[in-house]
Amino acid sequence: METTKLYVKNMVCPRCIKVVREELTKLGLDVRSVVLGEVVVSGAQQDVPWEEVRAVLEENGFELIEDKRVKIIEKVKHAVLKLAQNDYEKNPIRLKDSEFISREVGMEYHTLSTLFSSVENITIEHYLILQKIEHVKELLKYGELTLSEIAYKMGYSSVAHVSNQFKKVTGMTPSQFKKVGGVHRHHLDHVGVKR
Repeated sequence: METTKLYVKNMVCPRCIKVVREELTKLGLDVRSVVLGEVVVSGAQQDVPWEEVRAVLEENGFELIEDKRVKIIEKVKHAVLKLAQNDYEKNPIRLKDSEFISREVGMEYHTLSTLFSSVENITIEHYLILQKIEHVKELLKYGELTLSEIAYKMGYSSVAHVSNQFKKVTGMTPSQFKKVGGVHRHHLDHVGVKR
C-alpha cells in the first residue's frame, strides 16, 4: 500500500506525537507512524486533505513543512534534541556531535551547518548548547539530581564545564537559577529563536 510522509514543525516531545496522531486520526487519516517531525499516513499524496491537515496542525501549535530546506533543518533540530536530552549514563553516544547529526539527517555535516546557520541565524553548535542548557534547567528545577550528577548524565566533561556554559547562556549560575525557582525556562521549540 502506498504511503505519504508529512513533515511537521514544532514537534518536540512525546505529548506532541500523541496530539498529532489523535488529530490526524480524527480527520480520517490512517496514521501508520508518528515520530518527532514526521508522520506517515496511508494513501497517495493526492488523497491527503492538505488544507484540513494544515489547519488542524496550526490549531495545535504545529506547522506543516513543505519547503525542502525547512524539512532538513527540522531533522537537524530533532537530532540536536536527541543529543541534548540523551542520558549519557545509560546510553553513551560514542560519536562526535557533528557525526551523530550527520548520520541522523543523512547529509554531510558541513552542508547541514551552512544551511542551518543561513536559515536559523545560529550555528548548530550554539543551538545544541542552548538545548542542553534548557535540559539542565529542567533537571535543576526537578531538584532530584546534584549538578555533578546532571553533568555526568548529560555527558559534560566536568561540573565546571556545565556551570560555565550555564552562566554564559543564562547570565546566572546554576545555584542562582535554583534560588529564583527556575522561572527562566523556554519552550523547546522556541530555543534559539529570535523574538
